[in-house]
Amino acid sequence: MLPEAGNTIETLLSRRSVPALQLREPGPSPAQVDSAIDVALRAPDHGALRPWRFVLIQGAARARLSELFVRRMQQREPPTPPGKIDKARDMPLRAPLVIAVGAQLRRDHKVPEHEQMLSIGAGVMNLLNAFHAQGFGAIWLTGGNAYDPEIAAALGFDAQERCLGFVYVGSTSPTDNPLPARPERARFVRDWRG
Repeated sequence: MLPEAGNTIETLLSRRSVPALQLREPGPSPAQVDSAIDVALRAPDHGALRPWRFVLIQGAARARLSELFVRRMQQREPPTPPGKIDKARDMPLRAPLVIAVGAQLRRDHKVPEHEQMLSIGAGVMNLLNAFHAQGFGAIWLTGGNAYDPEIAAALGFDAQERCLGFVYVGSTSPTDNPLPARPERARFVRDWRG
């Protein structure tokens, strides 16, 4: 049975990215995480290559991720300003769930790499929508730590995979991050009549 269309559209229209530092406990339950991952795996996937990879980081593993972020940032960017180090340290500790998003791209396949990347992006959008539909805030962030090969290796991504960023998930307060104004549709859409 399909959900009522009006409710689904309203839910999607209310989605927004919530800054990682505004996320807090409680995080999603294991069943809610499984549901969100299952939704992510329903993304369009030309060639059925299944290029998505998701690494769940919860509990005490978040503190180890925090230490890894700080250590690698200091190695990549000496001297790193203390405020930047504090922010990197705090982000995984504030969000109850961090998901490292990875890609396993097939360079030898007829489906171009950019289409495989689009599939991963669609999977992450599905993931964000699924967490939002379950009442959680989330954001997908990239940056130096996301693209660091040593961090990717520490997270278990193999030589054929790469990390594309981190999705931070947790509870929010409606006052934390009000819904931004919707963009003016006419600026982004046009009819083509041949």
